Order: sequence, then C-alpha cells, then structure tokens
Amino acid sequence: MKDETHLWLTYAEENLEMARLALERGYFNACLQNAQQAVEKALKAVLIGKRGEFPKTHSIQELVRVAAGEKVLAEITTEECNLLDSIYIPSKYPVFGVLPKQFADSKTAVQCVDIAERVMAGIRGQL
Repeated sequence: MKDETHLWLTYAEENLEMARLALERGYFNACLQNAQQAVEKALKAVLIGKRGEFPKTHSIQELVRVAAGEKVLAEITTEECNLLDSIYIPSKYPVFGVLPKQFADSKTAVQCVDIAERVMAGIRGQL
C-alpha cells in the first residue's frame, strides 16, 4: 500500500471513530460530519492507490462513480450516496439543508455510521 494511501485511510479511520464517539455522546451533527468524511477519505484513499489521484470534490456520488471506473466496489447505494452528499454542508454549518426538520437526529446518525462502517470495511478489503 502506498504511503499516501495509508495516510488517507488512517484519517478516514479516525473520522469513523470520531463519528462513533459523537453518536455515543449525542452530538449528531459531529457524527454526520465525521461519517461523511470517513467515506469521502476512504474513497480518496482507494483512488490514490488505484490511479495516484482523485477528483477534487466532496461528492460521495462522484467519488463512487470514479472508483467504479477503477473496478472498486464501494458497498454503498445511490440513495446512501445522496444522503451523505445532502448532509455535507448542513452538518458543518447552521444552514438549511435537506435533513428532516433541518436537524440531525439519532436515526440518521446511526444510519450514516452504519454506511461508513460498511464502506470502510469494503475499501480495506480492496487495498
């Protein structure tokens, strides 16, 4: 594994752990932000490993599309990509987004941690 790939994966794993801790404490926005970041960084790690670079985007949907072109199975549905993409800005800043009632809740946080755990496991298995 390339050093840069390993570094991106390490950051992704830290984000996933922070998402878990935030979920336990009831910090749902922090949980969502870190779950999204874990997936984004894991996808970027695998793209660095496969092609040496990744697109400059925060879009999970776009990263999954590019990864698929490199024969990487991301273990994420289109609906889950859309969910993670929809929480990127609202989980970071107090602006209106597409989340129910504009606020993060435990159900959405659990769902996003589950997605991040599945994607991370799948990516680890392909590196």
